[in-house]
Amino acid sequence: MDYHPPWQQVGGNAAEVFERQLVPVMLAPWAAKLIDLAEVQPGMHVLDVACGTGVVTRLAAERVGSTGRVVGLDINAAMLSVARGLPTVGGATVEWLEASALEIPLPDASFDVVLCQHGLQQFPDHSTALCEMHRVLAPEGWLALCVWSRIERSPGMAALAEALGRHVGAEAAANRRAPFALSDPVQLRTLLEDAGFRDVDVRTMVETAHFPSPEALVAYQLGATPLSTLGALTEEAQQAVARDVRAALQPYLHGDQLAVPMEAHLAVARA
Repeated sequence: MDYHPPWQQVGGNAAEVFERQLVPVMLAPWAAKLIDLAEVQPGMHVLDVACGTGVVTRLAAERVGSTGRVVGLDINAAMLSVARGLPTVGGATVEWLEASALEIPLPDASFDVVLCQHGLQQFPDHSTALCEMHRVLAPEGWLALCVWSRIERSPGMAALAEALGRHVGAEAAANRRAPFALSDPVQLRTLLEDAGFRDVDVRTMVETAHFPSPEALVAYQLGATPLSTLGALTEEAQQAVARDVRAALQPYLHGDQLAVPMEAHLAVARA
């Protein structure tokens, strides 16, 4: 395929920064919720699509235990390299697979559960990805996924996108709005049903992301997301973005610490 999605281009150092700085703050709080929603049990076979550095994958491995099977799939080689280098967890030995969610190189009906945390909205073809997830699920198997809600419901990211638009340009602002592309729960439900899923349940939840400061939020996003592929910001531009983000997020500051809500839609559906 000629298409190279933004996250595929996030390289080695950015992938390490992603695991160290963004995963604990923005992704780990959702991982257990997703596992619980899918009712992952010992002995199950689980596929984690768009696994990144594996925060959901490793938790699934612990849940299924030594009698289960867990595969973490991602298109980004650097993310998988970081995942393989992290300490192993108890339970199933994780198989890491570099592949596209649009062409999952795994047999039909081979998993009890498919998970996808904040990945679906990044795919160039949502319908094809969901059909592939449906294909690899066993009859009566479960899909559990989450996507971000409207960017306005994640004020930290909204402030960052607005500041980037003012001081860097439209491309940078659009880059940070892209993760919120599937913010309509009705659209999400329709996509799932059109892909063959049934018993679809979509619910909206809020978690709080804790950053050391507004400046840290900006630095983490610049260093560990597809923003890092757009070229380095000038020091002047980065400082201007950080100033605007701090000003916009004053209601969420506790001293210098930032505690900002992030809203997401969680969906569970049966194959």
